[in-house]
Amino acid sequence: MFGLFQLAPLAWVAVNSLLVDGQWSLGHFREALGSPFMRQALGNSLWVSALSSVLGLIIAALSSYALYRSSSRLRELVLAFASMTSNFSGVPLAFAFIILLGFNGSLSLLLRQWGLGDDFNLYSTQGLLLIYTYFQIPLGVLLLYPAFDALRDDWQEAAALLGASPWVFWRDIGLPVLWPAIAGTLLILLANAMGAYATAYALTSGNLNLLTIRIASLVAGDIYLEPQLASALAMLLVGMLVLTAVVNQCLLQRSRYAPD
Repeated sequence: MFGLFQLAPLAWVAVNSLLVDGQWSLGHFREALGSPFMRQALGNSLWVSALSSVLGLIIAALSSYALYRSSSRLRELVLAFASMTSNFSGVPLAFAFIILLGFNGSLSLLLRQWGLGDDFNLYSTQGLLLIYTYFQIPLGVLLLYPAFDALRDDWQEAAALLGASPWVFWRDIGLPVLWPAIAGTLLILLANAMGAYATAYALTSGNLNLLTIRIASLVAGDIYLEPQLASALAMLLVGMLVLTAVVNQCLLQRSRYAPD
């Protein structure tokens, strides 16, 4: 099943990315990397994904620490809600934000009555960044919260007895312990945002130049079809996602075998 639904389609895309008029060639990759339009799509995807991942990671880290210090009942409720909202993406998420923050959304109308939000445009990159950050937060919480179990209360108490301030504790003990989980979570959030397609397409109707939207337009566009060029772009995306996965596994292995 894994070979049929994962490896075989990936192999088909890889083979088609290397075929130019029936001959083996890297021409599609040279065309993709040499086109300013395609490089812009790659750049837009990278900066939107990176910025939303960093913002989502910061909020998720603060939320995870708050959950770590909260009661077990509240923790269970919030984690259950985070599990649900981490799967709330794609077209339903874009539709929900349009209802709330579109030009005639309920929140937009309310903010205009208060004289706020006149410059905000949900259908632009700032709106896309807001939505991306939103669906990054619950996933970040689910990934980061277990890492806080590695922190022991007696460490902070011992550091305080030795005269260390809370800032010194987090700088010298807390953050080094959490660093592999933080870095790994950041990489997973980056991969999650890089591969997102449905939300961006539903929100912007394909008008925003992102890598996933360009791949879809080359496969099912109304103007011209270049599935082999789309395969080359897809392999570039696969390469970036595989790189993030490998780095994440290295960080996990490093933290797993680190001395106590």
